[in-house]
Amino acid sequence: MNKRSIAALSALSFSGLFSNSALAEHCNVNFNYGVIIDPKHIRILDEGQTQFQINHDKQLFVLGREVELDDQQGELISTFSKGIRAQVPEIVSIAIEGVEIGLKAVNKVIGGLTGENSASHRKLQEKFDEMQYRLRKKFNHSDESYYIAPQDFDDFDEIFAGEFEQEIEEIVSQSIGTILMAVGDAMASKDEDTIEQRVDAFGDKLETMGEELEVEIGQKANNLEQKAALFCQALIKLDKTEFEIQTSIPQLSGYNLISAQAGEHQ
Repeated sequence: MNKRSIAALSALSFSGLFSNSALAEHCNVNFNYGVIIDPKHIRILDEGQTQFQINHDKQLFVLGREVELDDQQGELISTFSKGIRAQVPEIVSIAIEGVEIGLKAVNKVIGGLTGENSASHRKLQEKFDEMQYRLRKKFNHSDESYYIAPQDFDDFDEIFAGEFEQEIEEIVSQSIGTILMAVGDAMASKDEDTIEQRVDAFGDKLETMGEELEVEIGQKANNLEQKAALFCQALIKLDKTEFEIQTSIPQLSGYNLISAQAGEHQ
């Protein structure tokens, strides 16, 4: 196999595809506590224990005790609660969409090499489907309920893809033999061509596939990058609301869910 073909095969690397996606976007924002939201409640947790809770976007409970709020405080809690309700599902969406872009790219490459709906391709598709299911479960995502653990949003790809990236690369590595056998069979079927011609044809196929992937995935990645940027900006704005809450409501002065540095988004 010539150098051009070997280089084209590197497109099978999930990390190579993923590092060019929107999830490489930087956002200098942290969640210092876990967050659980459902249609009626928002709970802020530290090591599994609820520190404070907002019910129906207006009632505040700190360590299990309701805090009486005046109109201004109530408005701040309502704004903060609705902001959290908007942004937690958004980051779950960004995470899932980002990983799916990478999965679809790898899946298309493998399908193109082994043949769509081939036995090896179907086996890989089953593993990818199971992985997507586990990604959703990672956030306890069911109906309108979500969970986000304490974390730093500085590198979206490291947060959400790290544990899956290695697994995907292992799946692909385990399938390399099958992929190369399928490629070898395809090249061997062309009796009229020389080995060099077959290798060149294979290299052309991979390069064409790479160009098609770049076009197909590029727009999706750009759209996702814009979503990630808007998410970051929204959290920075929400951090300002949280500061007002900490100043206005003494019971929450010691809690800082969002740590954000405006102007650090790149």
